[in-house]
Amino acid sequence: MFTKKIALVVAVLLVAGLTGNFAAHAEETIKIGAYLPMTGSVASYGQMEWSGIQVANQMKPTVLGKKIELVLVDTKSDKIEAANAVTRLVDKEKVVAIIGEAISGNTMAGNPISEAAKIPSVSPTATNPLVTQGKKFAFRACFIDPFQGEVAARFARNELKATKAAVVIDVAQDYCVGLANFFVKEFVKLGGQVVSTTYIQTGDQDFSAQLSAIKAAQPDIIYAPNYYTEDALLAKQARDLGINVPILTGDGAQADELIKIGGKAVENMYFTAHFHKQAANTQLAKDFVKAFEEKYKKELSAFEALGADAYFMIVAAIEKAGSTDGTKIRDALSSLKDFQGVSGTITMGQDGNPIKSVVINKVENGKFVYVTTVNP
Repeated sequence: MFTKKIALVVAVLLVAGLTGNFAAHAEETIKIGAYLPMTGSVASYGQMEWSGIQVANQMKPTVLGKKIELVLVDTKSDKIEAANAVTRLVDKEKVVAIIGEAISGNTMAGNPISEAAKIPSVSPTATNPLVTQGKKFAFRACFIDPFQGEVAARFARNELKATKAAVVIDVAQDYCVGLANFFVKEFVKLGGQVVSTTYIQTGDQDFSAQLSAIKAAQPDIIYAPNYYTEDALLAKQARDLGINVPILTGDGAQADELIKIGGKAVENMYFTAHFHKQAANTQLAKDFVKAFEEKYKKELSAFEALGADAYFMIVAAIEKAGSTDGTKIRDALSSLKDFQGVSGTITMGQDGNPIKSVVINKVENGKFVYVTTVNP
């Protein structure tokens, strides 16, 4: 009996000790969640953003005197999984803010959950205006598609001297549909003519029907604001059919996989983008580029830069708020002004949409090359 009593006392002490350790650990850390596509059709976006977030965390590992703990959940490039991920971050992980998702459709699936819980979220790269429209706790680190589409149309008309455009739209993606519409509106306004509009679906492999229609319409530019895999396959098949007009696309093209899949066919493909190392001009950008390239031994891309910016924006907001209260962090994000981020200077505008510059890049000799910067 004496032995049993001793064992019981020891067990109680162990449980008390462990509970105390967990409580102490929880009090010493501040959790920031991330829900990103680490697997699935747009996994490259999530993997790049997570790389950027991790380097940002190494550069700025604490806030309010406490260690920042990152919690990552894979959305598998799926809207339902994205919603489930946010539920887990809010209910189980008890995060104080959320980074994600990478693409617009998945972010729109996750935002209502974080909004209801009054947990601020910052998407690095979801550019569709509906992502934050009508939301009080949803923000982003990137520009939005109305501006991106206008800049693309102006570049097509004024720099590439295009008068007839063929537009190829991935109807499975809110981002692609929205961006195409903004481009067409501005292109026509500037005197251009859309001579062909064709549709594809994410995962399609054969674009021969769409390209036959495009060839018959004889455009002098193809605008294809889709994701990197579809853009690369479209370019390869277009060149095989003898269609050699310039291809212009959106920020979804800036992934190394575009060049790996497309090869020589994506040479001289232009795209509107968030970042190029050559245009980086803030001190944070210079420090981040150095830290990133030392860690990964490769050149920094827009998705990595924007993943970092989402993290730095949240940390700056927590510091300004002096609190982890969701409403106070939200208020600090809303009043962000002239924030010197990795991707440029960011001032938060209406509906959680940053006011910032667009970079235009192109593929040249198997690399992403800086062309110009367009200011808002």
